[in-house]
Amino acid sequence: MKHAKTGRFGGRRAALAGGFAVAVAAAVGITATAFAGSSGGSVSFGDDFEDGNASGWSKSGGSWTVVADGTRVLRQSDAGTALAREFAGDSSWTDYTVTARVKAVSLTGSGAAAGIAARAGGAHQFDRLVLAPNAARLEEVRGSTVTVLGSVSLASAASGFHTLRVDVAGGTVSGSVDGVPVGSGATRLTSGRIGLLTTSAAASFDDVSVTAVSTAPAASSSASATATVSPTATKSPTASASPTATKSPTSSATASSTATASPTAVATVWPKATSTTTLTATKKVSGTFDGANAEFIGGGDLGDGSQDESQGPLFELSDGATLSNVIIGAPAADGVHCLGSCTLRNVWWLDVGEDAATFKGTSASQTMTVVGGGAMHASDKVFQHNGPGTFVIKDFQATDIGKLYRSCGNCKTQFARHVQVSDVTVTAPLKTLVGINPNLGDTATITNATIVGGTAKNVCALFKGVTSGEPTETSNVPDGVACVATGITLK
Repeated sequence: MKHAKTGRFGGRRAALAGGFAVAVAAAVGITATAFAGSSGGSVSFGDDFEDGNASGWSKSGGSWTVVADGTRVLRQSDAGTALAREFAGDSSWTDYTVTARVKAVSLTGSGAAAGIAARAGGAHQFDRLVLAPNAARLEEVRGSTVTVLGSVSLASAASGFHTLRVDVAGGTVSGSVDGVPVGSGATRLTSGRIGLLTTSAAASFDDVSVTAVSTAPAASSSASATATVSPTATKSPTASASPTATKSPTSSATASSTATASPTAVATVWPKATSTTTLTATKKVSGTFDGANAEFIGGGDLGDGSQDESQGPLFELSDGATLSNVIIGAPAADGVHCLGSCTLRNVWWLDVGEDAATFKGTSASQTMTVVGGGAMHASDKVFQHNGPGTFVIKDFQATDIGKLYRSCGNCKTQFARHVQVSDVTVTAPLKTLVGINPNLGDTATITNATIVGGTAKNVCALFKGVTSGEPTETSNVPDGVACVATGITLK
């Protein structure tokens, strides 16, 4: 039963856009909204949590529940979680205003923050306005890079509810707290969902509202989305009411007529998506699957954008399978799993989820080969090697990642693993190109690698692998024995 609150939404969702009714797909909790330029600020999305649940929101980290705090609110109660997020809305939303009432329950430490996000193109890309100890800040987040666009002193940040507002229109984002401007600036993000978030903090959220900016052109909720992607302007569509009923981005992203790379050619530039497909269950591949540069994103159980170790992959490749010419958007779930020897050719990750790809299997003779392609925004690692065998990575590019490759440091069953990396370019932030466990027989060979913005300590990390607990790093440079690196270029 839905309960009205005086002067508030009067139920779970208020949904109007330019006089048009909004279709609510209750089965998946998604609100499909037609943003209309003539709406003049009409409510397009709203949630006051009076129905006692958070259906329609996608969780990524933290402990979220609806509780009583004067009225019903959505609370993230685990202040020990480094980054907790809930996302809602649609990835094609471009120009809009999002507001919410936010109350910090625990806001201590220099890194603590709680607030709202706009234009979330993935788990690690959004503009956000946050309450921090004695301050409020407007920031752009792209992977591990956080740019502060404005800040004000706010002695009461840690007490009571505050109304946070973020406006995104064209290339500008601005924010205010309780009607007081915090700042504004240029944003490189062009579209995305809304979000609620905490960083090493606990907080309550209520009265979330999204209104279309009047300059935004109308978009039909039945139009199809074909996102145009590039390394600096990524659009990451999310789950919609059905895989074919997504909405057109208002920033005129259209399908490109650029020829699709052939299954044997190595692509050297980021492709444009020819179409978008939402996968609500893992797609199993045997033989060869050529995606023709279509973008694939997670929906349903694969669409929460989390870093959960147990989540399923978008693609599962059987022994001997090949995946080619595929763009993986966000949510990316656990990317690609290989169950034996496999080949990934020209596969591109716009916003890495848990891992871009994981090499499993049981044979010491198996080989996983990655040729061409690229990855962005991997807070931990791009390629995870859990099974035995050899991992080959060549002609690959990556930006803003933790590790390009990691041999499992604490799998219950360990193996001697081998990795060969050649002709790759990685742009910092970067922790290390490869991480291996020499005590378990691991080896790494790295040739002709270019690191932009890095140092010699970003090439190879050596660990003492274990079967329980955490591995110990023993060196952060190649030792010339287990890890041999030649032709390394630092820019």
